[in-house]
Amino acid sequence: MTAKPAAAAARATVYGYPRQGPDRELKKAIEGYWKGRVTADTLRETAAGLRRSNWRRLVDAGVHEVPTGDFSYYDHVLDTSVIVGAVPQRHREAVGTDALDGYFAMARGTQDVAPLEMTKWFDTNYHYLVPELGPDTVFTADSTKQVTELGEALTLGHTARPVLVGPVTYLLLAKPAPGVPAGFEPLALLDRLLPVYAEVLADLRAAGAEWVQLDEPALVQDRTPAELDAAARAYDGLGSLTDRPKLLIASYFDRLGDALPVLAKAPVEGLALDFTDAAAANLPALASVGGLPGKRLVAGVVNGRNIWINDYEKSLSTLATLLGLADRVDVAASCSLLHVPLDTAAEKDIDPQILRWLAFAEQKTAEVVTLAKGLARGIDAVAGEIAANRADLASRKNSPLTSDPVVRARTAAVTDADGRRSQPYAERAAAQRAHLGLPLLPTTTIGSFPQTNELRTARADLRAGRTDTAGYEERIKAEIAEVISFQEKAGIDVLVHGEPERNDMVQYFAEQLTGYLATQHGWVQSYGTRYVRPPVLAGDISRPEPMTVRWTSYAQSLTGRPVKGMLTGPVTMLAWSFVRDDQPLGDTARQVALALRDEVNDLESAGTSVIQVDEPALRETLPLRAAGRAAYLDWATESFRLTTSGVRPDTQIHTHMCYAEFGDIVQAIDDLDADVISLEAARSHMQVARELAAHGYPRGAGPGVYDIHSPRVPGADEAAALLRKGLTAIPAERLWVNPDCGLKTRGWPETRASLENLVAAARTVRGELPAS
Repeated sequence: MTAKPAAAAARATVYGYPRQGPDRELKKAIEGYWKGRVTADTLRETAAGLRRSNWRRLVDAGVHEVPTGDFSYYDHVLDTSVIVGAVPQRHREAVGTDALDGYFAMARGTQDVAPLEMTKWFDTNYHYLVPELGPDTVFTADSTKQVTELGEALTLGHTARPVLVGPVTYLLLAKPAPGVPAGFEPLALLDRLLPVYAEVLADLRAAGAEWVQLDEPALVQDRTPAELDAAARAYDGLGSLTDRPKLLIASYFDRLGDALPVLAKAPVEGLALDFTDAAAANLPALASVGGLPGKRLVAGVVNGRNIWINDYEKSLSTLATLLGLADRVDVAASCSLLHVPLDTAAEKDIDPQILRWLAFAEQKTAEVVTLAKGLARGIDAVAGEIAANRADLASRKNSPLTSDPVVRARTAAVTDADGRRSQPYAERAAAQRAHLGLPLLPTTTIGSFPQTNELRTARADLRAGRTDTAGYEERIKAEIAEVISFQEKAGIDVLVHGEPERNDMVQYFAEQLTGYLATQHGWVQSYGTRYVRPPVLAGDISRPEPMTVRWTSYAQSLTGRPVKGMLTGPVTMLAWSFVRDDQPLGDTARQVALALRDEVNDLESAGTSVIQVDEPALRETLPLRAAGRAAYLDWATESFRLTTSGVRPDTQIHTHMCYAEFGDIVQAIDDLDADVISLEAARSHMQVARELAAHGYPRGAGPGVYDIHSPRVPGADEAAALLRKGLTAIPAERLWVNPDCGLKTRGWPETRASLENLVAAARTVRGELPAS
């Protein structure tokens, strides 16, 4: 492989950077503001300091052009709604009174006003706030945030490129506002929205922007001719403006497909394309449309979503091929680095050799700079880096960590019968009714209860040696006893132990399975101020010993009511980890499923009659294009059934999903063959219940009646009203009553009040049912 220097020296850039800071300073400042301990001015100063620090990191690494506008207090799609004036009617008074508090009210709600719906950003684990639009929506430009942040960067002497969500993606991500007549499509508002974007672009040009990046990731999905026509009209219109900066249209996460020729022909100055994984098909597609003569191509050749080091020789080969397809080729990560942790240098507990296999945002930035240098100056200019990279790749490939013959033999021996329950659902349901003796509309929760500061301190004290194992376990037992006692007094029918011993629903299990690596500082934003540390799935997976049986059995010893065993399912264990990229995902999923199957069987043997295997990531991992979905859903549903099919008919298997669009995977939900599924439904007003009914879903379902991602306490009347909506779609003998999701992030006062209201609602609606 050879590469000659580019005609125009390649430059390094990125589309976005982690927002939280090295010690999650942004999270602490925002949560302090919510609690009244931090002033608005202090919060703004903290945010400005983090932006300066991020830009300095990028520039010091050798990045030529830094992004601005990607920084957010909560979510960049919510920021876009503010920029274009799409504030829901119910939030306008709050926004008008105090813009910052109104912004957070849209994100989190208040006791009196519901927040915007939240769902997954494409197939990532990042959540965005869904815009609510209607025929009467009036857009108005507010360029303040973008202009201010651009000005900050320019004042510091940086070359800066503002980044905004593009108008087509913004509308395709939006939903009709509550009460809007059926049939309304937000994309119908495009001609109304484009003048607002034109005004923002003019403001940015006046503020000194040479380039502006408009992100259009929705165009990598399957799009109708009408949607592609809308994209053409949008960029013909914006490209034809005279008072604007140069436009860079960015896509990522997959190939552009039919949208590529549309954007290639548009009168804009550049495209930014992903060339990693499924998006590698962008390269031959770009050649087939004649490339981008006279335009700038920003080539995303460093994977911005996973944490494995780049293959320099492979990437430089791709970049060399691209040189003849555009006027200039610059180098970038494939998407915003928002989706990876900040810096591997903070990880002191990972073996140094293994650490060389990993690249977080800081290391990915260095990779982009190295590749840009190699493209601009030739291979010899980066020969040392290539040699070291080649050695690190070989080290990983040949490591015994990545392959366990026993695990591989067990996986190869799996048969179709291993993934089927011994009896059909109708027979299992009868056995479970007789065994459990539950009332109509049984109440339960999703699993976790509030993770208090005391619990987090206890775990930190154990890690630091300030307390011994015996003292820590007594603290956990006391918390479990309190959770069980509260649930019994509240009248909940199927209890949980509250998961006080768990740091995270994936990390807790990963730390007990072979083949996983845990980080200490690998924080990634999930939504708002919620950050997680995804473990690294580096090798073959097995379960050395039981992981949850002890605590579940202890909880069951405290009550005569059933206590659910709680596990995280195989797809979610993959989706919320950084997965290995050296074997098919389906193979890894089967390994995880077999490890979890052992846990399920041990829980049943210990007397657990209800076992929940959560799969909230089933929808988010769905391939963005329809062509890949059947194969994915085949191994995804098979892995769930492999986990759960070894139990007796009278053992009730639950699963749970949240914060995603479920309508297009209802058949897959059916194929899981779980006895009961609980789903997010409160913010979407029971939409999923209607979708299940339309499909003819035959099993138990619990569409949530309590939105746990908001601090507001729903009244009993509100929960009862949602239950009645649920009953119009799901018969009472199959309808469960539960929150949307786990209660880990909530406080005890709101949890107590909300669950008491939930139980009261269930009792009220039970009383309205006809006598059997």
